[in-house]
Amino acid sequence: MNDILLGKGEQQVHLLGKYGNRHGLVAGATGTGKTVTLLVMTEGFSRMGVPVFMADVKGDVAGLAMAGTMNEKIQQRVEQIGVEGYANEANPVILWDVYGKSGHPIRTTISEMGPGLLARILELNDVQSGTLEIAFKLADDQGLLLLDMDDLRALLTFVADNRDEISKEYGLVSTQSIAAIQRALLTLEREGGADFFGEPALELMDLFRTDLSGRGMINILAADKLILKPRLYSSFLLWLLSELFENLPEVGDLEKPRLVFFFDEAHLLFDDAPASLRQKVEQVVRIIRSKGVGVYFCSQFPDDIPDEILGQLGNRVQHALRAYTPRDQKAVKTAAETFVSNPNLNVAEVISQLATGEALVSTLQEKGVPMPVQRTFICPPRCRMGSLTPEERNSLKLNSPVSIKYDNAVNRESAYEILNKRTIERNAIAQEAEAAKAETRPEAKAEKKEESKGMLGDMLWGTKKRQGMVETMAKQAARTVGNQLGSKILRGVLGGIFGGKR
Repeated sequence: MNDILLGKGEQQVHLLGKYGNRHGLVAGATGTGKTVTLLVMTEGFSRMGVPVFMADVKGDVAGLAMAGTMNEKIQQRVEQIGVEGYANEANPVILWDVYGKSGHPIRTTISEMGPGLLARILELNDVQSGTLEIAFKLADDQGLLLLDMDDLRALLTFVADNRDEISKEYGLVSTQSIAAIQRALLTLEREGGADFFGEPALELMDLFRTDLSGRGMINILAADKLILKPRLYSSFLLWLLSELFENLPEVGDLEKPRLVFFFDEAHLLFDDAPASLRQKVEQVVRIIRSKGVGVYFCSQFPDDIPDEILGQLGNRVQHALRAYTPRDQKAVKTAAETFVSNPNLNVAEVISQLATGEALVSTLQEKGVPMPVQRTFICPPRCRMGSLTPEERNSLKLNSPVSIKYDNAVNRESAYEILNKRTIERNAIAQEAEAAKAETRPEAKAEKKEESKGMLGDMLWGTKKRQGMVETMAKQAARTVGNQLGSKILRGVLGGIFGGKR
């Protein structure tokens, strides 16, 4: 069955698989049951054979990996809704963690992140962001891959050392901006952000796995620590969404999504975001459904989501909102206005009366028409509603299909090594030139006549060394020219490398 039973109102309420890529919203105040709804939806997509990616902000979503326990309250809800074949069961889960402690390390490279999102993570101003753009453009033109923070630091040092020449070709570069970026990198590194950049970088297709029974794998990102760095959290999820947008082919409307992406604490994505970034997010959300990806935002208030994006969310689940403040009253009004009206239901009144485990639900039905909103008792999930023990996490990691691939970091040649090598070679040539100049002085010639024959071999060896250095420089120059002509890096709508080129 390509549908998910969400609960029961006047009748059973289903989310149809063929409209699962039309995106959605799960909203409500803290403690009203949003997490339970997310668990039910995630389990449903997984049983449908659809992989899921979601963040675990509080640590309780990881319970999807373990079977739940039946009790009297759950049994009553199952009978009330009329759930057929209900049984407690575990789900196939892969655990991820930017810091590599509560799951497999999930990394990207500096080049793939791109200057736009990186500037947001580093909280740079417009001038500093422009300097970072110039540094990335220089690296792209030179074919220099920026894999980790050492690479970016080496590039910034190179830009500072050659500021005059670079300013003439790319635009003004100030030492103050470079220094500010370097300080921001130190702050990010101190907060653990350096773990996010490096290799092996995440391959998107590892998020599209199914298990041997055909159930979609649920990819859970441990975000209990990451959420303390709101810009890093939101920029990471936005980067991942943009990578899917740039790399997946158009597939049109399928019988079920290829992947469903849950964006918890969605307001962080839009807090302090410039208008240009919002515009790009809107573009990604609007088009990515044609690539078979459904995006579901989860937040406390529906008006946390900009109107231009909120209007594209076809499947809505609204838990209780308490109208205590003017802000709450505005949110209630917004929520009421976004539903298809039901003559038997006063949404603005009911929304503050909903109990935990109840929600106002409207999903897309046949021909993509949204159903009238219903006051719905949400189904209980089949998994554990709680966190995992450290032993359970370790067991999941050891038996994961991606543990060998991602658990050990690698460090291949990139901008740091290449720029350091160029500096060493340039210094060596300068020293050789200085030595050759010194040999032409009269006193040097007199000293040379008195050298023993034993020194002749050393001189010959030195000549060969210089010849080897010249050959090395020639090869390096050839590689640089080749990079400039054939390896310029193309970037997509959010600044990441187009087509996943590394």
